[in-house]
Amino acid sequence: MTRLSGRRVLVVEDEALVAMLVEDALLDAGAEVVGPVATVAEALLLLKGELPEAAVLDLNLAGETSTPVADELARRGVPFVVATGYGADGLPPGHANVPVLAKPYDPADLTAALARLWN
Repeated sequence: MTRLSGRRVLVVEDEALVAMLVEDALLDAGAEVVGPVATVAEALLLLKGELPEAAVLDLNLAGETSTPVADELARRGVPFVVATGYGADGLPPGHANVPVLAKPYDPADLTAALARLWN
């Protein structure tokens, strides 16, 4: 059993291949995947009916910033990891303390970063 076993993790990623790789890594670590969703609108709609235990959030969704999703996750007390090619400099305002995974990243780094959210 891993520390992600049974955890519900939302995946917000607009690149289909990356979303599939993230989903596979989470499933392999025992997590239950919510989504994946590829747009801010889809993520916010999903969050109206779901309360994941954590999230993996891409900052740039086809040119659209995912800040509204980060804000909603924070408002609801859902910890999240930001996966981005922009580094920590691209973090949304008010979310400077969120863990950042620089793309491309190893799936083991993703699952480790998520596991640390509950430590």
